[in-house]
Amino acid sequence: MVNSVPASLKPFNTFGVEATCDELISFNDEQSIQNWLKAEKPALDSLFILGGGSNLLLLGHSPLTFLQANIKGIEYCEQKSDNDVLVTAGAGVNWHQLVLDSLDQGYSGLENLSLIPGNVGAAPIQNIGAYGVELQDLFVSLRAIELATGKLKEFAGEDCQFGYRDSIFKKELRGRFVITQVTLRLSKKLQPNIEYGPLKQLFNDEPVVTAKQVSNAVIAIRQSKLPDPAQLGNAGSFFKNPVVTEEQYQTLLDAFPELVAYPVGSGHYKIAAGWLIEKAGLKGYREGEAGVHEKQALVLVNYGHASGQDILQVAKQVRDKVLELFGIKLEPEVWIIGEQQIFSS
Repeated sequence: MVNSVPASLKPFNTFGVEATCDELISFNDEQSIQNWLKAEKPALDSLFILGGGSNLLLLGHSPLTFLQANIKGIEYCEQKSDNDVLVTAGAGVNWHQLVLDSLDQGYSGLENLSLIPGNVGAAPIQNIGAYGVELQDLFVSLRAIELATGKLKEFAGEDCQFGYRDSIFKKELRGRFVITQVTLRLSKKLQPNIEYGPLKQLFNDEPVVTAKQVSNAVIAIRQSKLPDPAQLGNAGSFFKNPVVTEEQYQTLLDAFPELVAYPVGSGHYKIAAGWLIEKAGLKGYREGEAGVHEKQALVLVNYGHASGQDILQVAKQVRDKVLELFGIKLEPEVWIIGEQQIFSS
């Protein structure tokens, strides 16, 4: 079944900005995608794959056909030989609903990734992560349809080339495949990961009994810091946490002893981008209807009637100020549709 919907993209982006595309088509199963590709034979550069719209900044009109794999369903398969459980979810399943469903089934693994907005199909593209856990830690495989041929292909973890908020689907395979389902490895036994900053402070050496406890803690932390997109348009963390060498880290630490950073192995450190932005005096900064959130400097917000260009202008101001003060060029975590080159120029 194929459903054509109006070309307005305002309901399909969590920033809530006015934006349009030439056409938006939603598919409910793999065969429908393949049939459409065979019939239409679209040019690849005329297509854009839309997930839940939670990681996009849209700039006005995009002269593209937006495709959305709105495939539902969650299936679990317990492994006989160990405590592992495989869960397979359709690309159109809401990510947080998958987390909650897995917890209700008594399985752990996804609890640290609670309340991350967006759909399952977009999760591997971004290699979503939070509180010490990344999707790649749980990933088994995904299925995707190649847009040029209509062929179904399976990708294992090594095929995806996962990196920090990165994957092959953001690089050489960008725009070439539409992900239809994802399989992850969960556990029937809790192995809590609460060593990351706020979680460690919250539990304060108290024993963790259930994955639901961890999930509830993550939800509470996120809700205390991050605005609800239904109330205040945003796409979560706008910028990536930059990774620097140990030498760069020591230089920054000498200048700013209160620097917030975490070792990430092989002589590198991840710097908290929110700390950089706040230290630059931009927490709560506002230009008209767009600005930096007053509680979490890593989040840019639409106060009601901002355009994509308005939010982009604030992003540029933040990038330039952080570069001036710290010598670090922030990179966007969101996909900017219409002017992607601005942060590499």
